[in-house]
Order: sequence, then structure tokens, then C-alpha cells
Amino acid sequence: MDNFVIMALFATLGTWLVTALGAALVVFFKAPNPKGLNIMLGFASGVMIAASFWSLLQPAIERAKMFSNIPAYLIATTGFLLGALFIWISDKTVNLARKKADISQGKSNERLHRIIMLVLSITLHNIPEGLAVGVAFGALQGAGYTPENLMGAISVAVGIGLQNFPEGAAVSVPLRREGCSRKRSFLLGQASGMVEPIAGVIGALLVVYIEAILPFALSFAAGAMILVAVHELIPECQKNQDEQPYLATMGIILGFAVMMLLDVMLG
Repeated sequence: MDNFVIMALFATLGTWLVTALGAALVVFFKAPNPKGLNIMLGFASGVMIAASFWSLLQPAIERAKMFSNIPAYLIATTGFLLGALFIWISDKTVNLARKKADISQGKSNERLHRIIMLVLSITLHNIPEGLAVGVAFGALQGAGYTPENLMGAISVAVGIGLQNFPEGAAVSVPLRREGCSRKRSFLLGQASGMVEPIAGVIGALLVVYIEAILPFALSFAAGAMILVAVHELIPECQKNQDEQPYLATMGIILGFAVMMLLDVMLG
């Protein structure tokens, strides 16, 4: 197996581990600190937004200009939109399955249904995140193995990992509230992140062995990350902000600034 694929595997194993750490909160606390989670979600969304441009879109445009006969703006725009569309379709699929189950099952299995749909939603949501990390590391072969490019790939993994921590808690804590034991809540919570290593290896393999798709794949990952950040993380971190309305917003600004500083300074 190619070294960059192995790196993608270890990186996504790391993001899964962070999911497990988030899920482990249910073992020690009845509920995580909402302010801490809001700051973390805000920071993660800022990192993801910045990484989407400097670590994904900008390299995609540069690679497309150098090695593709198709206009770079067309590749970047198409990949970006399809990445966002992929996440949107995933969410719609989950919502449709939930509605059909509600109609067919009524209230008899309501608790079990909520548990299944919660785990399924987060699991499906983690697939493109794993792909994004895998693509970033697979791109090192085509873009060149330099400290700057490696830092870009690592930053994508860090951004995904940071937002996986509250995601793990977002699965395990509600499961505990539904009556599951702490052990079962933790196991189901961490299991939602196990698809990321699989998706990461697939993404890295595609880019490593089909180098022509690299610009499109990078743009696709950027679109997926932006939609996740804007549609899910930012609205979630802005909830219950009456006492300190700028707390999560400062997390977003700080996350963006840190990611921008690292990319520009090392680039």
C-alpha cells in the first residue's frame, strides 16, 4: 500500500479516536459543558472554512491550471458544488428514511427508531469527512511531499478531528438520555466515526492512483466541508448564546485565524 494511503489511514484513525473521546464524555458526565462544546464547534468550523480554501480549493485551482485542459474555474466550481450536493443528498436520504419509518412503525418502536436514526445520521455525515482527509493526504503524491503540503493535509485532519469531538458527544449523550447504559451509549457513539478510516483510504487511493481527478477531488472535499461547517456546525454552536452571544463567534474567528496563519506562514 502506498505511503500516502497509509498516512491517510492513520490520520482518519486519529479522527475516529477523537470521536471516541467525545463519546466517552457520557461515561464521566451526565451532559457535557454546553459553552465548551460551543467554543469547540465554532473553532472547528473556522478551521474547516479556512482549510477549505488554502488546503483544498487553492491547490485544486493551481493543479488544474498546470495539468488539465479543462478551465480551472470550471473544475473547481463543479467539484465544489458536487461536494456540497453530496452532503445535501445524504441529509435528505436520512430525513426521508426517518419519515417513512415514522409512518410504518408509528409510536411502538419510537425509542429504538430515534437511536437508530441518530447513529445513522452522524455515520452518514462522517463519510465525506473521511473522504476529505483521505483526498488531502493522497494529494501529497501529486502535489509533492513538502512540509507545507504535509501541514495542509494535517490541518484538514485536525479540523475534522476537532469537530468530531462534539459529534461523538452528540451521539452518546442523547442515547444516554434515551435510557441506554453508559457503556452502550459510548460504543454506539464511537462507532459512528468508524466509517472515516474506510472513507479516508478510499479517497486517498482514488487520488493516488487516478491523479487526473486530484483537482476535482480537492474541490469536492472543500464543498463538503463548507456545507458541513455552514449548515451544521455554525448554527449548532450559536444555540443558547443569550448570556455570552459572542462566545462561539470568537471560536469561529480564532479557528479561521489559526488555520490561515499556519497555511500562509508555511505556504
